Amino acid sequence: MISTVVWGTGNVGRLALRAVEAHPALELSGVIVHDPGKVGRDAGELGGLDRTLGVAATDDAGAVLAAGPGAVVYAASGDIRPDEALADILRAIRAGAVVVSPALYALYDQRNAPAEMREAVLAAIEEGGGSLFVSGVDPGWGNDVLPLLVSGLGHTVDVVRCQEIFDYSTYDQPDSVRYLVGMGQPMDYEPPMLAPSVPTMVWGGQVRLIARGLGVELDEVRETLDRRPLDATVTTASMGDFEKGTQGAVRFEVQGIVGGEPRIVVEHVTRIHPSCAPDWPVPPDGDGAHRVIIEGDPRIEVTVEATDAAGNRAAGGNGTAVGRLVGAIDWLVEAEPGLYDALDVPIRPATGKLGRTAR
Repeated sequence: MISTVVWGTGNVGRLALRAVEAHPALELSGVIVHDPGKVGRDAGELGGLDRTLGVAATDDAGAVLAAGPGAVVYAASGDIRPDEALADILRAIRAGAVVVSPALYALYDQRNAPAEMREAVLAAIEEGGGSLFVSGVDPGWGNDVLPLLVSGLGHTVDVVRCQEIFDYSTYDQPDSVRYLVGMGQPMDYEPPMLAPSVPTMVWGGQVRLIARGLGVELDEVRETLDRRPLDATVTTASMGDFEKGTQGAVRFEVQGIVGGEPRIVVEHVTRIHPSCAPDWPVPPDGDGAHRVIIEGDPRIEVTVEATDAAGNRAAGGNGTAVGRLVGAIDWLVEAEPGLYDALDVPIRPATGKLGRTAR
């Protein structure tokens, strides 16, 4: 059994606790939290399980890492605290742990990460003997291994397109939805996540991963952005009212340009209500889906809809992203210490999990 720590118990961390508990090769040994109100609470409660797990949360990361865990799922956010997230992850690697995380966008494509970040990680690996694998929550597999897998089914490939299409009122992140993405804000508001170069910073690494997997060189990476206002005030079940005339939908693309044409595209279509921008791509049904489209001969389209126990597609998508990370731990433990990306780490089959809910 691999002694495994979950660091952070927000939207991703709650799911990580459940995934670690259900994994037949992992044993939950610690939970690290930042909120003083969570200190001392049982991991089962924090993970939304109906039983205790006998592991109490602590804010003493040093003590947890000193115990020498085999793995750490770093689930704390890196969106607005990337330096702190990197420092935490380096501590865990230096302690000898295999670390999996969605927190550091720059390391999705670790070969092209900023030199200072990459060198710091490699130095920590050399010092402590740990490893690091970073994959996204949007979800990472939908923008790297899935499109590459599906592309291999075609005779010719003209364009690889990865779409996330979601109603953001289902997300349990009201501050991010309203202020980082700008839903419900005046149309002259500049959402931080949509500022020029930010989409490329977040998703450009996955475009480069696909290009590497396809063996092509990118001319450049470009962005497109479109925003639409609400035609009428709408009321959402989880986030309240969004006023007429404020931002109600966003569509952007991060494009990998090959031979002057956009050949690899990561596209997000995000609404706060289905009535806004009905002419944009929509999910087959429900609140959202992830889709891969291979334009070529033949044209191939694969749509993935993941739903949690409460029927929430956003949480279901997060659950698949967490499953990708937690499912990689035992492979990473067996591999040499190193810095890995999605083209290195296989998606593992659910060996030992069939018919299993939890220990």
